[in-house]
Amino acid sequence: MKPTAIGYLRSDISGTAQNWDEIRIRSLAKRYGYDLAKTIVCTPRTSDPITRLITTAHRTAAETVFTPHLAHLGTELPNALIRTCDVITVNDENTYARTYFVFASPTVIT
Repeated sequence: MKPTAIGYLRSDISGTAQNWDEIRIRSLAKRYGYDLAKTIVCTPRTSDPITRLITTAHRTAAETVFTPHLAHLGTELPNALIRTCDVITVNDENTYARTYFVFASPTVIT
């Protein structure tokens, strides 16, 4: 069974290359062995697009988000997203692996 992924892009950043960006997302996901559940396309008017992306990642049990490049996610890689799933950029094929936070309770020795 293949791991699930979703694609994500901003139409205003892709511009006239949006269709090509969607094709490249599908192609790289397939080449990396993922089942691409869907591609989310947001506009500048989309309310809270990163929360929408994270919610979709949870609902689809996506392990990875494919995006043309990091600019589609904002000025910085969102912490909440990288805690949820890996991010792979299509242009340079960089992988930003999710981070796991381990909260350990203090050990009491008696």
